[in-house]
Amino acid sequence: MNTRRSIVILFWAAFLVFPVRIAFGGKPQQGEVLRTLYGLMENKEIFMSEKEDRISSVKKMLQTPNISDVQRYEINLQLFNEYKTYISDSAIYYAKQNVIISGRMDDPERINESKLDLTSLYIIAGIYIEALDILKNIDKNGLSGELLIKYYDNYKQLYRSYSYNNPNADIHTGKSSLYRDSLLSVLDKESNHYKIVYAEKLSDENRLAESKQILQDLIDQSEEETHEKAVLTYALASIYRKEGDIHNQITYYAISAICDIKNAIKENASMQALAVTLFETGNIERAYDCIRSSMEDAMFCNARLRTYEISQILPIIDSAYQEKVRNQQSELQLFLVLVSLLSLFLIIAVIYVYRQMKKIARIRKELYQTNLKLNDLNNDLQHTVDQLNRTNRKLSDVNDELSESNEIKETYIGHFLDLCSTYINKLEKYQNTLNNKAVERKLDELFRMLKSHDMIDQELRELYKLFDNIFLHLYPNFVEEFNSLLLEEERFNLKPNELLNVELRIFALIRLGITDSSRIANFLHYSANTIYNYRTRVRNKAAVPRDQFENLVMKIGVIQKI
Repeated sequence: MNTRRSIVILFWAAFLVFPVRIAFGGKPQQGEVLRTLYGLMENKEIFMSEKEDRISSVKKMLQTPNISDVQRYEINLQLFNEYKTYISDSAIYYAKQNVIISGRMDDPERINESKLDLTSLYIIAGIYIEALDILKNIDKNGLSGELLIKYYDNYKQLYRSYSYNNPNADIHTGKSSLYRDSLLSVLDKESNHYKIVYAEKLSDENRLAESKQILQDLIDQSEEETHEKAVLTYALASIYRKEGDIHNQITYYAISAICDIKNAIKENASMQALAVTLFETGNIERAYDCIRSSMEDAMFCNARLRTYEISQILPIIDSAYQEKVRNQQSELQLFLVLVSLLSLFLIIAVIYVYRQMKKIARIRKELYQTNLKLNDLNNDLQHTVDQLNRTNRKLSDVNDELSESNEIKETYIGHFLDLCSTYINKLEKYQNTLNNKAVERKLDELFRMLKSHDMIDQELRELYKLFDNIFLHLYPNFVEEFNSLLLEEERFNLKPNELLNVELRIFALIRLGITDSSRIANFLHYSANTIYNYRTRVRNKAAVPRDQFENLVMKIGVIQKI
């Protein structure tokens, strides 16, 4: 089996790879490049088979008896590197295994390395929240040079990916640019990594000529069709796209796609970009072949962002392709009518029709399967959106009811307290009037009689008692919760039959939203300065930060009310 596979690989290496090297030797010839690409697209399994063989040989190392954690970590790292652009789920598995192993080894360097590797995969898979959580929990000050590079690169890629089709794209793109600048500050300026990132920065700033020159120099220095060359040619093609150079745009996207196929890179963008460009130039059939190949790769790799991007483009190209197929069918029908009149060409026409119909049936079957998967994805998304909408409506209704209840409560309590204060002030004014020397003796005698019976004081006590009862009915656990905010030795112990003392009554008014010391003083019949001193003295007894004490008092009973 392996001998047969080797013969097939050698055959295709002679037939497909050799022309590519000739084309890449000087100025790339678009026709040669595209012919090579289309041949490789039909034989991707050859390079996938080579990839699987490499992975299998590495996996066998894990079966070695009594291997140490360090050895297992390094083998998992090799598998991670093989899988990361091939099958993201498998790469995630081995990255998670290394997180566990490095934790068991208590090796900070390997812990951070494995977490950063896992983050890069979460970004590819579109798992952005988990990726951001991991990055936030990594202390960049403890990272070595290579890990710091990975750290900034992950942040750059995270925000760049997250900005796609996002209403806050400008914000996330800005963050990505900031992390790119941080990445450039720690990279070796002579390294290819630095030059690629810097070229990207120049391109984003529309300094296209400078960016193009850097990329072209790196491509000229690259002799092998590596993954790095795929990245370089994709970036160069994107610059040509900005310049409107369709010819070079197609050529370099195709070169990048060739490199991806030969390296069994399933997480790629070049084939998708080439499909869009071919579609724009009217090459519908080849555009459809490319976008279908791109979708196969994305689904094989489980690259969620890439799959989502392709799903936005595929229906457009598919619609145009179906239109072309329908036109072809119309042409076939006309051709059959002509052939019926020209029996000499009957056999040729039948063979042609048979082949065309067989091809159409195969394509329809593939489209049907693809559409079923897309429909399932859309149904799941719609179900999730409906659930979120129902939840949001319920929360909105509850918030409206709570807001209305609080507003009514605070309004009526404020009116109640103002009315009580006004009533008490009138009693005092009446008392002062009674004290006027110009009042007749009988009124003076009446006042002394009322005063002797402490009518005003009794009214005040009844008022405060009524206030205490009403307030504790609203917040029955107020005293206990208030005491929990104080130091244990400073907590209030009420006397028998005493509902609230002066200090508790002051903060009860604050809990009701009356925070102005003058209003509190007016209600309790103290001076504003006295109220201020009471508030300061109680704050000094707090077991929580003093500047937060009154805010925490305002929250007493909130959970209970909700």
